[in-house]
Amino acid sequence: MPFLDPNKPVPEGFRTADFVLRPILASDVERDHAAVMETRDELRLWEQTSWPEDDFTVDANRADLEDLERRHLERRAFTYTVLDPEGDESLGCVYIFPIDATFLTKAEVARVGDDRWEDLDAVVYFWVRTSRSASGMDADLVAALRGWLAREWGFERTGYVTNEQYVRQVELLESAGLTVQFELREPGKAGAYMVFA
Repeated sequence: MPFLDPNKPVPEGFRTADFVLRPILASDVERDHAAVMETRDELRLWEQTSWPEDDFTVDANRADLEDLERRHLERRAFTYTVLDPEGDESLGCVYIFPIDATFLTKAEVARVGDDRWEDLDAVVYFWVRTSRSASGMDADLVAALRGWLAREWGFERTGYVTNEQYVRQVELLESAGLTVQFELREPGKAGAYMVFA
C-alpha cells in the first residue's frame, strides 16, 4: 500500500476536549520553542543527541519548523503540532514517516516480533511537553492517534517509535497494548529505537 494516496488530501488533524492536532507551521515557532525547551531533557533521550542545546534559539527553531512545513507540503513526511484547545500553547509534536524515509533506510532494522517491516504503513514518533505528561495526556494522544491513523489515513499497521532509553515512552506504549516488533539502530546514536505495533 502506498504511504499516502497522491489523489487524496493530507488529513488536517483532529480535536479532542483536551488538545488539537494540526499541521505544524513556521509561525508556531514561539510556542513550539517554549515546549521544546521545557522538554529538552526528555527530547535528548528521545533523539539520542544533544538537541536541543541549552542555547537553542527561536531563530534556529524557526529554521527547523520551516523545513518541517516544507516536507509536509511536499508530502514527504508529516509533522503535526499538538496544541491546547485554545491554540495558545504547544503541548508536543507528532511525526509521521514512510518506512522508506531516508533516515530509516540508513538504519539497521532487526525484526523482534511477528511483523515484517514492509507490512508497516508508516512509523510515528511523538513527544509531549513535560508538564503535560504527568496528567496522562501522552496516553490520551496515543489512543487518539491510533484511531485517527486508521480512520483518516487508512493505515492498518502503524509502528510507534521511541528510544529504549526513554523509559517513560517505552512504558506508555506497552501500557497501550502495543508490543515491540522491530529494533532500529541509527548510525552514530546510542541504544536501539524500539518500534511498537
